[in-house]
Amino acid sequence: MTTDMLRLAILILLFMAVMLSSEALLSWYRGRNYSERAVNRRLKLIEGGMAREAVTSKLRLDTAAPTVLPAPFDGFEHRLAHMLHAAGLNFQPIFILLLMVGGMLAIIGSVSLLTFSGGRQMSLGTFVMVASFALAVSVILPMMVLSRIAAKRRKKVEAQFPVALDVFVRGLRAGHPIASALDLLTTEMSDPIGSEFGLVVDEVTYGAELSDALQSMADRWELQDMQMFVVSLSIQRETGGNLAEILENLASVIRDRASMFMKVRALSSEGRMTAVILTGLPIMAFSALFMLNSSFYLDVADDPAFIPGFGGLLILYLIGYFTIRRMINLEV
Repeated sequence: MTTDMLRLAILILLFMAVMLSSEALLSWYRGRNYSERAVNRRLKLIEGGMAREAVTSKLRLDTAAPTVLPAPFDGFEHRLAHMLHAAGLNFQPIFILLLMVGGMLAIIGSVSLLTFSGGRQMSLGTFVMVASFALAVSVILPMMVLSRIAAKRRKKVEAQFPVALDVFVRGLRAGHPIASALDLLTTEMSDPIGSEFGLVVDEVTYGAELSDALQSMADRWELQDMQMFVVSLSIQRETGGNLAEILENLASVIRDRASMFMKVRALSSEGRMTAVILTGLPIMAFSALFMLNSSFYLDVADDPAFIPGFGGLLILYLIGYFTIRRMINLEV
């Protein structure tokens, strides 16, 4: 064998070794990621040695708890509780509200101090502008981020729910009782639906009625698909019938409804994107420009026409916001 042939054989062997090593590394990485996705957060906490009672209290946020704020603001607190649960953040709404108010006061104090140190007088217009900036940074922008995260996880739950019904139906047809079929979902489904059904199983284990535990899950997520599942299960328990067939038909209806909803979303995508830009861009642009060049706003804050003009601008913005929300709020 010549030197060139030997060199070619070595290069071919090196190429094959590198290719096989890369394929083995990719297979290991994909398998590890799949196993991490297949195990939900509840099972990870239990495997870590945490007691089931502690896991339940850690994952479950009671969205039906009595509100702390007075009547004009209790609706906002209730909405924030559902948003935090949908976003996967187990904080009490009053804690987030106090954090937002504290951040707003801190921003107002620090910006006012910088304004005084720069030799500018704190007039009514200046205070309104500083307070508006603090409100946008500490309340409105965080609420937008929370709403975006919550909407993304809620869409994931909607996509997982028909699959969960299929797993539940297969468990029933395999001979499992309802409780065992629900427990199967806690080990086979990933987050967020896997942990949610895990909370249902834990509540039933601690003495709650199955229908009440499922209704609590449906109330936490405020999804029509879950409400239909709870109603179907409750009616079947009272009147009898083939539960597996009922839930199989329900899963088919949910999938057809989701397909129609995606078509509607595709047709209304231009309007929804316009709504996002027209509602979010002014606040983000205002916050960014105020941080970069606050004098752009503060120089005109002392003008007599500033207060009525700024108030009219806010009114027009709110009218546009609610009008666009009603235009893109399509129900299927």
